[in-house]
Amino acid sequence: MPRSFSLWLSVTILFSAQAADLVPLPDDPFFAVYQPLPAPPPPPGQLLRKGDRLAICGDSITEQKMYSRLIETYLTVCVPELEIEVRQFGWSGERAPGFLARLTNDVLRFGPTIATTCYGMNDHRYQASTDAIRLEYRQSSEAIIRAFKAHGARVVQGAPGTVGKVPHWVADASGTVTDLNLGLRELRNIDLMLAQQEQVVFADVFGMMLVAGFHAQQRHGTNYMITGKDGVHPDWAGQLVMAYTFLKAMGLDGNLGTITLDPAAGIGHATAGHRVLAAAADRIELESVRYPFCATGPADQDSSIRSGMTLLPFHRQLNRLVFRLTRPSAEHYRVRWGDQSRVYPAAALEDGVNLAEDFEVNPFSAPFQRVDEAVARKQAYETRQIKELFHGPEGRADMETTALLTEKVRQPLVEAIRREFQPVRHTISVNAE
Repeated sequence: MPRSFSLWLSVTILFSAQAADLVPLPDDPFFAVYQPLPAPPPPPGQLLRKGDRLAICGDSITEQKMYSRLIETYLTVCVPELEIEVRQFGWSGERAPGFLARLTNDVLRFGPTIATTCYGMNDHRYQASTDAIRLEYRQSSEAIIRAFKAHGARVVQGAPGTVGKVPHWVADASGTVTDLNLGLRELRNIDLMLAQQEQVVFADVFGMMLVAGFHAQQRHGTNYMITGKDGVHPDWAGQLVMAYTFLKAMGLDGNLGTITLDPAAGIGHATAGHRVLAAAADRIELESVRYPFCATGPADQDSSIRSGMTLLPFHRQLNRLVFRLTRPSAEHYRVRWGDQSRVYPAAALEDGVNLAEDFEVNPFSAPFQRVDEAVARKQAYETRQIKELFHGPEGRADMETTALLTEKVRQPLVEAIRREFQPVRHTISVNAE
């Protein structure tokens, strides 16, 4: 190991161990071998600013357009007041040096004000960690962070995820699953130390995937793969864990609004993002421009977004649309929202219940899906724009004209998202039982 890198590593490890707040791993022998450097919580306050242009950057896991789609849809419908513009720049098989080489042409030309990165999966080369692997990753990742900062962009430095099996398509892959994850842990530790050194935000994708994957298999069996069935590319549950990690790193508080009904007075109230249209003793009618994050699916399958939500405090920390009943006169009430209903004790309604968590299907489900599908179409074009056109014969012949023309194609896809995101009128009714 070069002396300068060795000195940097040892000094930063000491700083991390002293300064960071350790969140203990679960008390199970499975975690004994890992013990990643303790990660500090995200800095207080919200990292996002109104009108931000977010670049989501990474390898094939990003090019799957799943966690990037979850992030964009969340930002579009859950915090619309921020008016965030999102682009995804995933590139299959990419390592950090490859992204660094195309960063200026492909990403910085669009003037991002904030960026997330998620590299390391290919950088660790599916083998045990070596000095050369760590040095190359550290140098390239540091240069990426500094390039973004030099262009005025804030950075969320994401760690790589974990693997669940040795990938069959990598001819020179070697070692056990534990060996590969220990190598990814080393790159995760470098990401953490670079984030501290460069004073950017760290998103611990590795730690979240490691813990969520363990809990998932304890709960649902070893066929449940948080890393995806091929062991590397997560399905929707794992992608939800990734999206959660980045959204939390951005400082979002998950408060989507509170709706209150006083049945005795027939008066309703709602916080920002929701407008009371009418209220009576047994109902409140609203128009909302802030959606809850909607997902359906079985809780025990790794292909389900809803399943991913059960592996971490997604609803509590990112998806709280609260309904409260003041001065209830009965012991229990049936609450109906859309076509679904639930019975709650009066005490629970006085404290407030989370509609987003309790009503899997609700009045926002269909409009949410329309927005999400529009996001998917836009992100699909962004992959074609960069990989096929920027780096194809069109871009090689005339890069600037290609950029201009492809932006004209992309813009209607952006506008389609805006058209689909419409206020939702809905009614919450309550009846004593």
